[in-house]
Amino acid sequence: MAKKERVADERNLFHGLGKSESMLLICLKRFKRNHLAIIGLIVLIFLILMSICAPLIAPYDPRDIDLFRIQESPSRDHLLGTDELGRDVLSRLLYGSQVTLLVGISAMLISIIVGSILGAIAGYYGGIMDNIIMRMVDIFLSFPTLFLLIILAAYIDTSIFGIIIIIGITSWMGVARLVRGEFLSLKEKEFVEASKALGVKDSKIIIKHIMPNAMAPLIVAATLGVGYAILYESSLSFLGVGIKAPAATWGNMLSNAQQDIFQAPWLAIWPGLMIFITILAINFVGDGLRDALDPKLN
Repeated sequence: MAKKERVADERNLFHGLGKSESMLLICLKRFKRNHLAIIGLIVLIFLILMSICAPLIAPYDPRDIDLFRIQESPSRDHLLGTDELGRDVLSRLLYGSQVTLLVGISAMLISIIVGSILGAIAGYYGGIMDNIIMRMVDIFLSFPTLFLLIILAAYIDTSIFGIIIIIGITSWMGVARLVRGEFLSLKEKEFVEASKALGVKDSKIIIKHIMPNAMAPLIVAATLGVGYAILYESSLSFLGVGIKAPAATWGNMLSNAQQDIFQAPWLAIWPGLMIFITILAINFVGDGLRDALDPKLN
């Protein structure tokens, strides 16, 4: 009986019985029903606050070297131990979260902007523009992503800004395909035909009429894109072609730990665990947003 009432409630939300509620409120209610998504959101908020407050809560400077305390196991003085140069692992994790999250969010924004523009042009205009853009997508997708990232890292400065650019310009293809598909469907709708008949400019139709209706899948793609960007940055740093020392990232902490994995396992456990938790939380939030924004899913 409870299940039937819940299904009926889902239908009522999207078929007018709760007319006083806005679509945003409806989506929030659907999102709150996904407990894993709520847990993921809480974890992400905690990680963001942790990265912002890193200078205040880090017990040591992450660059301080103490050759008398090399690879010490976790203790009262160093809660997560020290690394191969005697640096405090907890402090490096906290400061590393700043770089890792900055790279993930910034690279996602670049990929979303580039992919949305190209996908909108391909889907709205079609024809030769569609063919050119989609062949570009096919060419980029024909290369293994990590292999392409390594090649670009060899020619572009691997500072934080450089890594953001590298990941952003190699991650827009999926977004372009997604936006193109939405535009191919939406441009045939009556409200678009009416706008064209009234002489509204194409740019205004794309930005003000079609794009807002394509935002739901785009938001989900953006959320998951942060996770992929973090994973790519960690992979590049682990392979030694990412952000270089003395900057701390979870990826280069893993890279430095691989030689001493048996003597000092905590050096690999903590950054690996942080990457795992962050990616998992982002995926939970992405799944929750997908369910909340898609009225066809119960």
